Amino acid sequence: MTTPALSRRDLDFLLYEWLDVESLTARPRFAEHSTDTFDAVLDLCADLAMKHFAPHNKKADANEPTMRPDGTVEMIPEVKEALDLFAQAGLIAGQFDESLGGMQLPTVVARAAMAWFQAANASTSSYPFLTVGNANLIVAHGTQEQIDTYVRPMLEGRYFGTMCLSEPQAGSSLADITTRAESQPDGSYRVTGTKMWISGGEHELSENIVHLVLAKIPGGPAGVKGLSLFVVPKVLPDGEGGLGERNDVTLVGLNHKMGNRGTTNTLLNFGDGTHTPGGHAGAVGHLVGEPHRGLSYMFHMMNEARIGVGFLAISLGYAGYLQSVAYARTRTQGRSLTDKDPSSPPVALIEHADVKRMLLAQKAYVEGALALGLYCSKLVDEQDTIGDPDLSARATLLLDVLTPIAKSWPSQWCLEANSLAIQVHGGYGYTRDYDVEQFYRDNRLNPIHEGTHGVQGLDLLGRKVVMQGGAGLALLAETVGDTVKRAREADGSAAGYADELAAVLQRIVATTVRLWSGGDPVVALANSSVYLEAMGHMVVAWIWLEQLLAAEGREGDFYEGKRAAARYFYRFELPRTGPQLDLLDSLDRTTVDTRADWF
Repeated sequence: MTTPALSRRDLDFLLYEWLDVESLTARPRFAEHSTDTFDAVLDLCADLAMKHFAPHNKKADANEPTMRPDGTVEMIPEVKEALDLFAQAGLIAGQFDESLGGMQLPTVVARAAMAWFQAANASTSSYPFLTVGNANLIVAHGTQEQIDTYVRPMLEGRYFGTMCLSEPQAGSSLADITTRAESQPDGSYRVTGTKMWISGGEHELSENIVHLVLAKIPGGPAGVKGLSLFVVPKVLPDGEGGLGERNDVTLVGLNHKMGNRGTTNTLLNFGDGTHTPGGHAGAVGHLVGEPHRGLSYMFHMMNEARIGVGFLAISLGYAGYLQSVAYARTRTQGRSLTDKDPSSPPVALIEHADVKRMLLAQKAYVEGALALGLYCSKLVDEQDTIGDPDLSARATLLLDVLTPIAKSWPSQWCLEANSLAIQVHGGYGYTRDYDVEQFYRDNRLNPIHEGTHGVQGLDLLGRKVVMQGGAGLALLAETVGDTVKRAREADGSAAGYADELAAVLQRIVATTVRLWSGGDPVVALANSSVYLEAMGHMVVAWIWLEQLLAAEGREGDFYEGKRAAARYFYRFELPRTGPQLDLLDSLDRTTVDTRADWF
């Protein structure tokens, strides 16, 4: 990969000209930072990503991890070499407190920095991505001993982390998991059960792997209310900073995926007796927080991961977009429709209107999605550091509403950007000689993991827009309305776009009321995925209007490109919401009434 994985110019625009992240340095937590330190981190990450992550991206895809007869995993050495450099640069600890060895970076800057690695090598970047989320959860809900024992080594890069939720028979239905945790006289637990789809669940990239495992304590409540959360390390710490016995966690097999092949994806057995720490079967685990509150704790990591999955989709879509632009500039084919001379030289692909359409679509998707992801990341900084409880609560509420959109919309439309990147490359794009083929395969996972579109749609329509008496939807409408007001007061095209956005917003609010006014949740939620998509398009249209306002009065190709992408989104994309809202308003029962026997 010689083409940059991301646009630094776009990141600078979003961070400094739109989101004004420099203003965060006035807050005590970020007082030691400046635009210079933010730029230094972004420069470092771009350099590491392009020099040490991108070069082995295709090699890791072609040489996926394999399971040895002894239950260990073999993978190409470049993965560990890259991750060692990542850890040595202190990047795993970037967002964490200085007391833990961190840099206290704003979340919005840390996310932008991580996007470089996700764009350069989705598979290798997954290991630190999961580790950061694991460590954040333990810091938020664990004991000081758990922080000292597990978080500090993770932030140093000596331990890596996972999240263990799904099981072969349960999938996303966490109420049906069967993993058990039996209490022991010493206060620990013995965990037994099987977990499936565990990314990073086994490898030799670090000294230890810290699993966060959802399990049920016998006698607890039924369903998700009976879930508790446990720290279950691969190797038990010896209490003196070193490692002791191997815990009873066993790799059963590796899942072989369509994409993201460089990340080990595992089936793990906990407590099958392969190892017997202390002479007893069962994996040793330690309770995080209180019993039966495991799912609420795990949502700390899951919500972070959902936005992170959105960023992974964005990054892969963005990388493909930049490569298709570079290809379209250099590949010549065909002639202008007004040129009838067959002896004239062919023109670059980028001169053809339909190719411009495909490039504009990609640009609108990936730049809109990146802006949305960074906006949500800044909301994390707002809720954590703004200092005003009311403003913090508003940031939290708005983030809650936007999270399912920030996960699913990029996963759908940045994947479509990857598909268009292949189309721009023509037949070459479908071959392994070009990166866009792999980008599509890697990105195809993102609509699935951390909650499918169906799960996110149910979350958005079934919970987020109706919680607190509809306060979440009201706050989103108020926030979008503020942008509409500013756009109407501005000169130029923004006012016209504001009217279009306001009309779609009004329809979405009315449709939400109509869906729930019938009193039948089955019908209300039957087409929640359609609702999610329509809401997502409205939100991204809002984000594009925000970018237009930030670009107001500025000249140059970069800003003209922003205006062209916004125009494309409002002309080609936002109108999609009309038929979708018509369908929702009709309270259509097609999916509800169709019987299983008819298939």
